[in-house]
Amino acid sequence: MVVGIIKLELFIPDPNSLKAKRQVLRSLIQKIESNFKRVSLAEVDGHDLWQSAVIGISLVGKDKEYIDRKINNIMDFIRKEAALDVIKAEVDIINY
Repeated sequence: MVVGIIKLELFIPDPNSLKAKRQVLRSLIQKIESNFKRVSLAEVDGHDLWQSAVIGISLVGKDKEYIDRKINNIMDFIRKEAALDVIKAEVDIINY
C-alpha cells in the first residue's frame, strides 16, 4: 500500500472577503472531487486569511507509479485553475 500526501499553499488574488475566498475554495474542491475519484482533501490552514489558503490532499493506491501519476495529474489540474496560484507544494509518498 502506498499513501500520497500533498500540502499546497495557495494565493487567491481576487477575493475581498472570507466569503469570496471560501467560494473559490469550494469550487476548486468540488472540481477536484468530481475529476479525481477516491481523493480526500480539506482546507488545513489559513482559515482567517482572505487571499491565502493551505489545502491538504491525500490518496491511497497499490503502487508508487499510480500515486505519482495521480499526484501529477492533480497538481496540473490545480495549476491550470485561473482563480489561484500555487505558492508552495509539498509532496510525501509513504510506503507501507
